[in-house]
Amino acid sequence: MATTTDSAPSAETPAEETAGARAEARAGETARFPYRTIAMGVIGSVVLMLASLGAGGILVRDPVIGAGPLSWMRYGHGHALATTVLYVGFGLVVWAWVRLGRYALAGRIGTRPIVVAAFAWMAPLLIAPPLFTRDVFSYLGQGAQLLHGLDPYDYGPAALDVLPDVVQNVHPLWQTTPAPYGPLFLLVAENIVGVTGNNMIAGVILTRVVLLLGLAGMLWALPKLVRHLGGRLPVTMWLAVASPMTVIHLVGGPHNDLLMLAFLTVGVWAALERKHALAIALVTVGMLIKPTAAVALPFLVWVWANHLPREESLFRRFVKAVTPSLAIFAVVFTAGTWVSLGSFNLGWVAGLQAPQIIANWLNFPTGLGEIAHTLVNLVVDVPVSPFVTVARGLAWVALSAVMVWQWWLARNGGREAILRMGVTLLAVAVFSPPTLPWYLTWGFVILSAFPWRRVHLAVVVAVSMFLVLVYYPTGEQSLYDWWFIIGVIAASLYGAASLLKPDPLGLIGVWRRQPVTAASETDPGQAEGPPTSRATS
Repeated sequence: MATTTDSAPSAETPAEETAGARAEARAGETARFPYRTIAMGVIGSVVLMLASLGAGGILVRDPVIGAGPLSWMRYGHGHALATTVLYVGFGLVVWAWVRLGRYALAGRIGTRPIVVAAFAWMAPLLIAPPLFTRDVFSYLGQGAQLLHGLDPYDYGPAALDVLPDVVQNVHPLWQTTPAPYGPLFLLVAENIVGVTGNNMIAGVILTRVVLLLGLAGMLWALPKLVRHLGGRLPVTMWLAVASPMTVIHLVGGPHNDLLMLAFLTVGVWAALERKHALAIALVTVGMLIKPTAAVALPFLVWVWANHLPREESLFRRFVKAVTPSLAIFAVVFTAGTWVSLGSFNLGWVAGLQAPQIIANWLNFPTGLGEIAHTLVNLVVDVPVSPFVTVARGLAWVALSAVMVWQWWLARNGGREAILRMGVTLLAVAVFSPPTLPWYLTWGFVILSAFPWRRVHLAVVVAVSMFLVLVYYPTGEQSLYDWWFIIGVIAASLYGAASLLKPDPLGLIGVWRRQPVTAASETDPGQAEGPPTSRATS
């Protein structure tokens, strides 16, 4: 078993399977299936689905509950009860996920149970109202604009005088703002609305089904990335597929990042397999869905350059790699834009400014600006906007420097370049405004294919829980409800500690357990899989 001796995400680990990985594969073939843990997550997911009818991103005019006998779930004490029950469901899903992670780290289960668990937990959410976000209503509104001849990069959904249910469910903040998404995704949204019309429930469900194609792409690419990047496939699948960030945010949300991540992961695999033209084309398509994928392209150029004959200088190899990369990018970008919009429309570049109207401390520089304003405001009454604007400006400068630095460190190509790409994607999510919780999946998914230390995985548990809970189930942010945030932090830390030690505070009972460094681990679900022999890595 790889435990505290695992290496952190690193490019140093050989691409070949380690002894620990082979032991896990054998364990996965012989261990019992963790039925009880998966069932716990399914119960939690069903509870999430049912409670979201009252506490999730509900419709303005809902044909399911409306003014019927269950409408009490949406008002007053009924809404508070539905919200409480929803958090209970979330807790069950996270509890099951952490248990599954302990089994994976102990080598007691293979990849298959983790993938089955993820699908089982996602299934009830496919028909639930949007959870912890209302972005899907914006997707449908912008798709409706394109369907009815309005440019989503010039107008907000409020300009649409048809499909009233689609328009009125878009959040007021986005009613008059241009679309920040790539043209190819708008084409996808247009076709979804073309099928579902004014039926918002059907529109949300079909959007989720289409975005599951992104999950399929990730599932295809991640095992191949693990072979190149030296990770452990069960842990990778646990991090990237079964995580609450994927199950609840990307699918339960849903969010178009899931579709972009498919093209990104497959593109990275293609680059590592020396299929460089395909890699550049795929990641460019990902950029046409969500522009963030463009961050990966300069790193793929280094991978290409380092696959060229070493007799030439690095500069000459870089020129030979970047020249066709730019040509492929130009062709795919132009063709994709033209096919999607019927013209070469770069309006989405200006649309990228729209999300920056979101200002809260989840975005690190915005938080620094707000702290500075609070301190100055103790002395003199001043507006907050100049402080936030200056902090964000300085953060852009710092982020640019970090991106260039990481790109230069990637100049030797290979696993190092992919590691630096993942770090840069995380930096972009944290330092460029706004920071929305699901943005962290950009880097997490890529980095999940590397080896991880157990303690770092515990940090990921805490961050994942926190990033789901900092928005209310309705999609409104909870970041300034300080007592609530204290509770969120406490729950997240407890979840992280639970990965390292079952029931760390003794809240359920004292579980017999051997030390982490021993050859086996005992845990509340021990009966779900017998102990197996494990090699260290």
